[in-house]
Amino acid sequence: MTSPADRRSAPDEPSTPVVAGFEDYEIPDSVHLAAPFDGIPPVIDTVAGLERAAAAVAAGSGPAAIDTERASGFRYGQRAFLVQLRREGVGTVLIDPEATGSLAVLGEALSGVEWVLHAATQDLPSLRALGMEPDRLFDTELGGRIAGLRRVGLAAETEELLGYTLAKEHSAVDWSKRPLPRDWLNYAALDVEMLIQLRWAMEELLREKGKLEWALQEFEAVRTAEPAPPRQDPWRRTSGINKVKGRRQLTALRGLWEERERLAQHKDVAPGRLLPDAALVAAATAMPRTVPQLIATPGFHGRLAAREAPRWLRAIAEARTATELVPFTVKSDALPPVKAWEVKRPEAAARLRALKPLVAELAEAHELPTENLITPEHLRRFCWQPPKSTTDQAVADRLRDLGARRWQVELTAPVLGPAWRELRARKRAARQVERDQPPAGDEDAPAA
Repeated sequence: MTSPADRRSAPDEPSTPVVAGFEDYEIPDSVHLAAPFDGIPPVIDTVAGLERAAAAVAAGSGPAAIDTERASGFRYGQRAFLVQLRREGVGTVLIDPEATGSLAVLGEALSGVEWVLHAATQDLPSLRALGMEPDRLFDTELGGRIAGLRRVGLAAETEELLGYTLAKEHSAVDWSKRPLPRDWLNYAALDVEMLIQLRWAMEELLREKGKLEWALQEFEAVRTAEPAPPRQDPWRRTSGINKVKGRRQLTALRGLWEERERLAQHKDVAPGRLLPDAALVAAATAMPRTVPQLIATPGFHGRLAAREAPRWLRAIAEARTATELVPFTVKSDALPPVKAWEVKRPEAAARLRALKPLVAELAEAHELPTENLITPEHLRRFCWQPPKSTTDQAVADRLRDLGARRWQVELTAPVLGPAWRELRARKRAARQVERDQPPAGDEDAPAA
């Protein structure tokens, strides 16, 4: 395998020869890449420009490195405000999807082409919303996890495997800003500058460790995963909701949350920038009746809060007169919190206590994060409702039913199966002992 030191020269650049008199020169551990090798391309912001770029991308060769920049915490939702793409024979392409609209023509140009993304689950939803869907996928972040790298950020992996450090100072800025500053575009272009080289280095590392097939199965699982269904009662995830004690106050909180959501969507602003969760909780708890009382509530300060005061007071008034109040809890397919298992299903708690350390030990032996060896939710559901049979086949079938990939089943079933059999045997032995015990007060029972 090529060592990191061998990868530190620029692409297609011969290794630097040893020069007499420079034997004591210290070679740096990494080379700082401050700007793309080809410079920063202009941002494509017209449909005609997008069509020309799509034609160029279609004529390129090899995988396509893709990334997006969103405005999380600034704008409503998770749509992409910049899409970066790089492919051999094309170079880097920067696209403003707010100006061009759908990128379906670009998706068609990439038909059959492997996409290389870093942490694909973050970018795929916004790309799909723009009409782009991958036929093949390689995720360098997920690959790094499976390879056992301790740091799996893009900059960390690029430095470790390629010998380049990348600037990462603009990762949390408002990408909806127009025009985008040149240093932001420089950062965005660097995100795909080395991504294809990183992909090949990651494949080599995974192959060396005998984990390439595992990674390929994971990439395909990410690519084909169904979109997450809408959350049931998303307002129940309001931070600090446990401070709201009464059902009427809880109804007020729901009304306030829904009003904030509608206003945020209308203004295209992140909900938390309108009002923080703490303000909603404070208003639902105090149930103010007048504008002065509302403005005196923590979190309701500034002109926006005053201007929208009728909106918030209306939500509270509706809760005050509501005849149907929201329940404290709702039925859900979600498992109870693990800390409640001892009361609700103690045998499941015992299974989790026994199996979790075994899974952690197995993950460590294979240099894997435990959550990548087996999804924590899959392990919890296995413990909550294990197969009736304790055979390895039954255990494997149950894991597959839960969504575990083939490689995960092959590694974990031989460990979970024997442990499940031992737990079942212990339970049967304990029941037998209970049956053999004489009734309390039996005079014929032998003395202890």
